[in-house]
Amino acid sequence: MRIRDWDSNLKVRLFGEAMMNITYWMFFPFLAIYFADEFGKNKAGLLLVFSQLFSVFANLMGGYCADRFGRKRMMVLSSFGQGLSFLAFAIASSPWFQSPWVGFVSFAFAGVFGSFYWPASQAMVADVVKEKDRSSVFAIFYTSINIAVVIGPILGAIFYVHYRFQLLLIAAVVCMLLGLILAKWTRETAPIHQNTSHSRDGKWYYFLQSQLKDYALIVKDKTFLLFILAGVLAGQTFMQLDLLFPVYIKEVVKHQSLFSIGSWSFAVKGEQAFGIVLAENGFLVALMTVVVTKWMGKYYERNVFVLSSVVYAISIILFSQTQWIWGFILAMVVFTFAELMGAGLQQSFVSRLAPEHMRGQYFAAASLRYTIARTIAPLSIPMTNWIGYGWTFFVLSILALVSAGLYWIMFHTFEKQKIVV
Repeated sequence: MRIRDWDSNLKVRLFGEAMMNITYWMFFPFLAIYFADEFGKNKAGLLLVFSQLFSVFANLMGGYCADRFGRKRMMVLSSFGQGLSFLAFAIASSPWFQSPWVGFVSFAFAGVFGSFYWPASQAMVADVVKEKDRSSVFAIFYTSINIAVVIGPILGAIFYVHYRFQLLLIAAVVCMLLGLILAKWTRETAPIHQNTSHSRDGKWYYFLQSQLKDYALIVKDKTFLLFILAGVLAGQTFMQLDLLFPVYIKEVVKHQSLFSIGSWSFAVKGEQAFGIVLAENGFLVALMTVVVTKWMGKYYERNVFVLSSVVYAISIILFSQTQWIWGFILAMVVFTFAELMGAGLQQSFVSRLAPEHMRGQYFAAASLRYTIARTIAPLSIPMTNWIGYGWTFFVLSILALVSAGLYWIMFHTFEKQKIVV
């Protein structure tokens, strides 16, 4: 489906969200460094875990709010909410007022509003795009995000250290501008008659009760439960991209030459080195997702899932064994390859597991492996104080290998179920 054939809502969103994502990725990857410097690694890690708990709750509520109050309304309110959160964060990082605690609370609120925005934005795509075209539309939005992951960290590596206040202020303005654009140039797409059978008298907690009952039924599927557990363990590695990696690279890369021509040399420090490595990841994802997915489609899913976790473990070990900028760049190639191996196959595997009448619930439950992983992953930062960087990376690599074992058991269980059926 070509972009020129898209619904006008999606065209407006593609432009507005691209602008927001680039701005966001100019400072977001460096916040783990900021909080670790301000609070210490122990407290920073625990605070980041705490902030993610609010986002988990917001994710549960986000779908309900999108259905009950409308996609457009929730996206507009979320955009303005994020804008106000970033404005407060900017003020807390201004030349006139410095408060890391206000900054942290503002960051937590921005995460909550982002969690409210996401389900409404996904539901809007489903509302206006035919089922046969949805995967291509989602792929373009995904590519747009990864282009932002390339551009944003490069700009952030240049400007973040000395202009954090200005970047946060720009993010606040861009979020509010996105809210105005959505309010003026998009229309509501939610069905007029919503299914409210789950909410009886419309109270939000009936929705949560219904959701929890659905999840309880789903986790009785042993194969699917193993899939979730393996995903959570594997997530402890790839979630470190904006948690442990920036903190580690900042500490070990003090002043290194990236390349030199004659007497001229381009030197980088920790934040700049991390920005380059993160941009490399986004560039490779944007460039190679389709190619690697087609390549992996030729092999048995079990082997791809298991090998992906093993390659994650290898990449983590590579990161732990280098303090050289080009060593990090090479390790990121391995890390990104592990990411891309399973990127296209995991969603199709969920669709195979899910009964047709529960497909939506299975996909919603499958996303928990990222939500739970994101909640636990910040513990790696205080772990570096407790057991050191070497052992922390070693533990992460072991978790990746355990996830490989769980994937192997999962497919063994899945094949036994097919034989019984």
